Amino acid sequence: MSENTSTDAVAPSAALPADDVAAIDELRAAYQRLAEELGKVIVGQQQVIEQLCICLFARGHALLMGVPGLAKTLLISRLAETMSLNFSRIQFTPDLMPMDITGTDILQDQGAGKRSFEFAKGPVFANIVLADEINRAPAKTQAAMLEAMQEHRVTVAGRTYTLDSPFFVLATQNPIEQEGTYPLPEAQLDRFMFMIGVDYPSRDEEIAIARTTTGAALPALSHILNGEKVLAFQALVRRVPVPDHIYAFAVDLVRRTRPNSTDAPAWLKPLVGWGAGPRAVQYLILGAKARAALLGSYMVRLEDIAAVAEPVLRHRVMTTFTAESEGVTSLEVAKRLVDELRKEG
Repeated sequence: MSENTSTDAVAPSAALPADDVAAIDELRAAYQRLAEELGKVIVGQQQVIEQLCICLFARGHALLMGVPGLAKTLLISRLAETMSLNFSRIQFTPDLMPMDITGTDILQDQGAGKRSFEFAKGPVFANIVLADEINRAPAKTQAAMLEAMQEHRVTVAGRTYTLDSPFFVLATQNPIEQEGTYPLPEAQLDRFMFMIGVDYPSRDEEIAIARTTTGAALPALSHILNGEKVLAFQALVRRVPVPDHIYAFAVDLVRRTRPNSTDAPAWLKPLVGWGAGPRAVQYLILGAKARAALLGSYMVRLEDIAAVAEPVLRHRVMTTFTAESEGVTSLEVAKRLVDELRKEG
């Protein structure tokens, strides 16, 4: 797990009340316990766990990208186990219909010859929703998730139903090059705060996985947080102070991703078709706030912005055919932009 090591990272900000300082200390301790619990069943993946928790406490949704077999589903389900929250899993398939997600009206017998329609809630009515293999369903079904993810509500047969808070969509996705998958619509991709890359484990980690998963049953995990505490920590994250130069860095970084902008460097223009929008700036700031609080810092530092830049930008920077032919990915573009902007500063 990452740690803030700068000497100014742990000095309370004058702009932060004493109660919030104590609350940040409590959040850091809760995060450490949560990571320790997940470590009982998940080998490695510390960065993935950190980025998932950043999304949770920043009120964002996360999309985990990786090939099958890397414990993406297990990680999300066990993360839900550490919290006293309602959890549901939606297995996305090519024949999944919108009503399978949101729910539908069902005709019920009321007795005495009377019948009426009652709304049966779908699996989206939970605090944590695991959208497993989300890119295996076509765009029509993906549209059913948009309102829930953005507005925290669903509309069925002209009636609107509000989802309980906290509400998170944690989705898994296989690479689009594999058979039986569909590219997610850009509008839906933009609703995910982070795209988290899940890579293959190291050799030592893979040996540990072989030992732990082929023996006795995996242990049950302790509940660390409840819904009320999660909501309180979410509100706390919003109050973490951000220096003015951090806001400027986030805006300058996002503006450089846009090839038609005068701020974009010359090397980027042939490689990027579309850059990130203002929502990327919002998620950079919120992600940096959440990371600072999780690591026990009382204000946002440049290191926090740099740490969240890649998962924020990798699905919002659309590369061109030229980039693909040269083997340049959006993640590499984001890394280079961050490095160049930090050197200029």
